[in-house]
Amino acid sequence: MGPVLAIVGRPNVGKSTFFNRLTESRAAIVESTSGVTRDRHYGESDWNGMQFSVIDTGGYVIGSDDIFEEEIRKQVNLAIDESDVIVFVVDVETGITGMDEDVANILRRTKKKVVVAVNKVDNNQRIHDAQEFYGLGLGEIYCISSINGSGTGDLLDAVVKEFPEQVETEEEDDDIPKYAVVGRPNVGKSSLINALIGKERNIVTPIAGTTRDTVNTRYNSFGFDFTLVDTAGLRKKAKVNENIEFYSVLRSIRAIENSDVCLLLIDAKEGFEGQDQNIFHLAEKNRKGIVIIVNKWDLIDKETNTHLEFEKKIREKIAPFTDVPIVFTSVLNKQRIFKALEIAHQVYKNKSTRITTSELNEVMLPIIEKTPPPSGSRGRYIKFKYVTQLPTKFPAFAFFCNFPDEVKDAYARFLENQIREKYGFTGVPVQIYFRQK
Repeated sequence: MGPVLAIVGRPNVGKSTFFNRLTESRAAIVESTSGVTRDRHYGESDWNGMQFSVIDTGGYVIGSDDIFEEEIRKQVNLAIDESDVIVFVVDVETGITGMDEDVANILRRTKKKVVVAVNKVDNNQRIHDAQEFYGLGLGEIYCISSINGSGTGDLLDAVVKEFPEQVETEEEDDDIPKYAVVGRPNVGKSSLINALIGKERNIVTPIAGTTRDTVNTRYNSFGFDFTLVDTAGLRKKAKVNENIEFYSVLRSIRAIENSDVCLLLIDAKEGFEGQDQNIFHLAEKNRKGIVIIVNKWDLIDKETNTHLEFEKKIREKIAPFTDVPIVFTSVLNKQRIFKALEIAHQVYKNKSTRITTSELNEVMLPIIEKTPPPSGSRGRYIKFKYVTQLPTKFPAFAFFCNFPDEVKDAYARFLENQIREKYGFTGVPVQIYFRQK
């Protein structure tokens, strides 16, 4: 279970630029106009071997300052509630503002570690100016420039020291699958949990959760034995309309990291929306098995090919990883919910599949010989020597060849598709590596 770092602060202080630097991406839009970041952004980062999740809480203005101040307080409170360490970004160019002081007042009351990052410090004069921010009463300050990266190393050294030690799961539970129920609010997560365990309390044994606010429940009945990682019903703290999505994804991050297979519930009436895609890609990036459950299917007016068209739209949005099972259910009517569990169990077995090196080479080398990769630069012929499965917790394969850097992404997808076709890795991300031989 990875720790979580939240970036908070008023608009236009450089939070999104700092987020992009930490995650080595350009996921967050950077603009000099305040209020551009309306959506929350989530990413993965690491520092000195420590991996952690990063959340850019954004900042936005709706109508008036009063409304804005109310909204940013809600965001900061959510960040405090969910994160392990908070980075409070301020702007040396403007000095301490009234809104900075409001945020600082909230942060001073938390027991979480708060790190003050004074941004846009790129010369000696600004280092001197930054000393003003000691007046916020939050302890040590760190002078950074999120644009060129200066000072971020010292800041991250301080951050990772405050992350909680990772708690190893009990060995006796290692062989028990963990299925996480994730999705946007009001898609039926609570109903699914109740349908599975609500009337079978004699088969439910509570297990202490490894992270706060995530409830792990042992389920052992009808031929199934797994741990249910449940985030449903925990969103009541976030009663504001916009922040409820932010809160939901934070819950999903923790549940995904602590699971083997994710049951991603979506609402048939609303379709596969942007937030569903965010959660799907979080699970994919974390190399978890995925089953998409389309709930409330009983409420849809159907024609002959309705489910096929619906499924096609989903696969278009999750491409290129489309080898994912999709189950149409009505949790309220308990239609196909146990079918979803059967599929989740199969995905878990797919994720655990091990293939011997000899078998892989017998199958894959003839395929490569029949359909070789395009020539590399300067017409160099790429020749594969052998392939082996790596000892990872998810399916990963190393192909050894003479020019690994010249194998195109399209050919990597071809090899992945061949492995999927031969060995059945439905619902599981597969990683292909090319190495020098």
